[in-house]
Amino acid sequence: MTKNDHPEKFRNRYRIPSARAAWWDYAAAAAYFITICTAGRAHLFGAVRNGQMVLSRLGEIVREEWEKSFEIRAELVCDIYIIMPNHIHAIVRIVDDENVAVETHGRASLRRRYGVAYRAPKSISSFVAGFKSAATKRINAYRDTPGAAVWQSRFHDHIIRNRQEYHRIAAYIASNPARWQGDRYFHED
Repeated sequence: MTKNDHPEKFRNRYRIPSARAAWWDYAAAAAYFITICTAGRAHLFGAVRNGQMVLSRLGEIVREEWEKSFEIRAELVCDIYIIMPNHIHAIVRIVDDENVAVETHGRASLRRRYGVAYRAPKSISSFVAGFKSAATKRINAYRDTPGAAVWQSRFHDHIIRNRQEYHRIAAYIASNPARWQGDRYFHED
């Protein structure tokens, strides 16, 4: 075995720690505020005009894949979402249903017991991975850009803890297009 073949080669120096809360089961029934950004925050999904989001063809693909995600995953409910030029905001709930059969996009349920690729089935991470994979495949086929990055490798999540927080976040999502120029994800094209 050469030095480059050794499994401890990097000794965790290049491993990025998880942003997920170690104390929380992300497959637990709960409401989650999630934000998924495009790679390089590129404006791919359309534009905000007069306070309204107007989807591009790529934005329509994302919308179709987003909505399909909830048709094929009975354990998930999307209460509200907005596709913005370079990100998506949503409140997604995992519902407690032990008898749900789940179909997934592509490699969403990939499980490796050791390593960073592990995603608990029916979890927020599994859902986001499947959605991003399906949307990326369709977008890259449409653009004829096989293998091109569409999304940032990570996503932001927040466990919603009470009704007040839920309503504040839902209002934030609904008003996102009207506040676009002041949004932290805004930049001029």
